[in-house]
Amino acid sequence: MATHFPEKPQWIVPTLVQFALSKWLLREVGEEKADQVIAFSQQCVVVPLDTRIALPAVELHREYKLATADAIVYATARHHSASLLTCDAHFRGLPNVTLFDKTSPKDFG
Repeated sequence: MATHFPEKPQWIVPTLVQFALSKWLLREVGEEKADQVIAFSQQCVVVPLDTRIALPAVELHREYKLATADAIVYATARHHSASLLTCDAHFRGLPNVTLFDKTSPKDFG
């Protein structure tokens, strides 16, 4: 089954994801590639953490035993009635989550 990605202006990117991606990419492929990915993410809908996301994240953390960061990401998607597209196996089996195989950081090169 083919998965269709929405147009960039419909992508929702939590600021926490920008942080995690930048940290990982800096370590794995360097500053230039990290900057490119963050520049791409800034063309999307960037969503900061606020109370409307933080409080439901607490419930998702408890209900699904998610780590804090994962609960925030999942709560952000749910707050915006969006599907979560991820390669993080911690989300396996959760409602409205599409899980992809992990990509090598070298694929960003």
